[in-house]
Amino acid sequence: MSSEAREWVWEHSSSRGAARLVLLSIADRVADEQCISWASLSSLAKRTRASVSTVREAIERLLLAGELELLDDLVGPQRSTVYRMPVAAEAVAQAQREQQEQEDSGTAAAGVPDSPAKLRLSALRRYGIRPREVPESSARVRKPAVPETGRSRRKPAQRRTGHRHSDVPATGTQNRSEPDLNRRYSSSGAAVLPAAEWQVDPATHTWIRQQGHLDRLGEEGLCAADAKWRAHRAALKPRPAEAWAADWRSWVAREHAPSRPNLYAVPGKNAAAPGGMTRTEAHTAALLAVLDEPTGTEG
Repeated sequence: MSSEAREWVWEHSSSRGAARLVLLSIADRVADEQCISWASLSSLAKRTRASVSTVREAIERLLLAGELELLDDLVGPQRSTVYRMPVAAEAVAQAQREQQEQEDSGTAAAGVPDSPAKLRLSALRRYGIRPREVPESSARVRKPAVPETGRSRRKPAQRRTGHRHSDVPATGTQNRSEPDLNRRYSSSGAAVLPAAEWQVDPATHTWIRQQGHLDRLGEEGLCAADAKWRAHRAALKPRPAEAWAADWRSWVAREHAPSRPNLYAVPGKNAAAPGGMTRTEAHTAALLAVLDEPTGTEG
């Protein structure tokens, strides 16, 4: 019966993308005309080459579309989840009735179930599908066994709030300590923005003081380094705020302090070191020049 279930998915299912692959994988394990199958999230993820979160999203969409039901009072092999394809089961039952009527020359179909909603547990046990065992509890009374007929469809769980897309799995949320300005271009929790709109966050301010860059460069030098960094990064593609912060720190750490006084400058002498002299020779010449300078104590 798995071939009829797969054929129904290919020809009549309205699912798309990952949801269609998941439904085909479930249909591949359909045992009989009841269109009941079993699978775990990990096995579906492995067969469809998708993440577990993507498979979970696909199952929720199939449940909402009515093309899949979850029978939570049954359990499959290795305690896997049991699913039912109600629309496919109706189509399979209708095809069997029409075929039986043709063979019987218009008489009522014998042995063909009138409704696919009537489940036959005895036929499912051979495939390892059995009722789920609910342990006794002092706080809760054990629910009575559900009859084999009129089995209700499980209501899909409510979707959690947040930025969730219909065709992609959810991702982690962004660090809430980050300023709101750095979250403007965030679509799924990770901030992505151009360098011109990135702002120095409190953690980076603390890093500047602890590393001594504020004392080394001063306020003006730090502003100049920031302006140069933004000018050089203006043409780059948007990045997460954490990436810009790391790049900005690396830039500031390499930035030279603004114009320091010339070490070779001596009062009354040329400020530049004589051409062709090594650093040691220039230092020696500067020291000799200081010793030759009149101090006012000569006799």
